[in-house]
Amino acid sequence: MVDALFAAPRLAALYDPLDPDRRDLDAYLAMAEEFHATSVLDVGCGTGTFACALARRGKAVVGVDPAAASLEVARRKLGANAVHWVHGDATALPQLQVDLATMTGNVAQVFVDDQDWDVTLASLHTALRPGGRLVFETRHPARQAWRTWTREDSYRQVDIPGVGVVETWAELTAVALPLVSFQTTFVFAADGAVVTSQSTLRFRERDEVVMSLAKAHFGVVDVRDAPDRPDLEMVFVAVKAER
Repeated sequence: MVDALFAAPRLAALYDPLDPDRRDLDAYLAMAEEFHATSVLDVGCGTGTFACALARRGKAVVGVDPAAASLEVARRKLGANAVHWVHGDATALPQLQVDLATMTGNVAQVFVDDQDWDVTLASLHTALRPGGRLVFETRHPARQAWRTWTREDSYRQVDIPGVGVVETWAELTAVALPLVSFQTTFVFAADGAVVTSQSTLRFRERDEVVMSLAKAHFGVVDVRDAPDRPDLEMVFVAVKAER
């Protein structure tokens, strides 16, 4: 089940206007150059900001996402025509041999079930060339990011062209570690509609992530900090090993 935040057309259209600052992607763009990647698989590509940025830099890009509404937004962006878009999860990928696979933002944490996570990692192993890299981030559980997921901390009112004023906020609904759930609410001034989206993220410890990668035949070569969110994220860099 995909969160309404990404799957509902009315909400997917708000994703970029409500989060226009994507400097978090700069580190991933830099790593694509650092690793001399000419082909990239963007897993959970959402509205396609990262995939299109890669394509504009001359990379061969595949973007995969289970939310059709988000992909429709992605297909309208500059550079989208150069991206191969796939509707589905990592198991729906065509035969690939890419240099780099990425999961930016919260993508790695939406796999709350161990089996789903293992299957995803196995699919990415298959999609990478020998020696190819997998890069993704996950939040430090000890930092307890969910403590700020309150209406008071997250409330915003934004006037979006073509949509009108939208009020939005997030509220924590459950903490049952390693799972944390929250609800995001959107209020549309134009017609008074109130739309909500339910989300759950899994907070994995560093050792747990390393073990899951080893099980999927990846070797962790680095765990970096997110430059724009120091000491809050673990950015894993893993290399495909032979089975």
